[in-house]
Amino acid sequence: MADLTTIDHIDARILDLLVTDGRMSVQDVSARVGLSPTPVSRRIRQMESKGIISSYSAVINEAALGYEFSVFVSVQLDRQVDQALAQFEAAIDEFPEVADCWLMTGNRDYLLRVVTTGLAGFEAFLTGQLTRVPGVSSIESSISLRRVKASTRKAV
Repeated sequence: MADLTTIDHIDARILDLLVTDGRMSVQDVSARVGLSPTPVSRRIRQMESKGIISSYSAVINEAALGYEFSVFVSVQLDRQVDQALAQFEAAIDEFPEVADCWLMTGNRDYLLRVVTTGLAGFEAFLTGQLTRVPGVSSIESSISLRRVKASTRKAV
């Protein structure tokens, strides 16, 4: 894990710009942070080599693709041992409906964000796939009404 003390205010500004637009050119970043392109490029490469910048990707608008229905699903397994966790995670990795999956503390083992085209699509996923994963002992679903905040930004 990166030592946050190695990030100064210029690095933080560079990160903020790249999170906002990962395709921003080094020249544009340099103009906005007040440094020439060479030191900005060096800072970006250093943050990449330290793992602070781990990848670049496109943010997909799920609703524009017809996946307007998000459901948060809490899953409890019958056993919380390494093999059961690994088996569940491998199964979940195969389901394109699962947009996000977190291993949790508390009374549930996993929290999933499932995206589908509607309630019927969610029902088909739930009954046809999720409930058939070995080791799942209980499932609790919460349907989202609307997204209040979405961000790829990290506190720096």
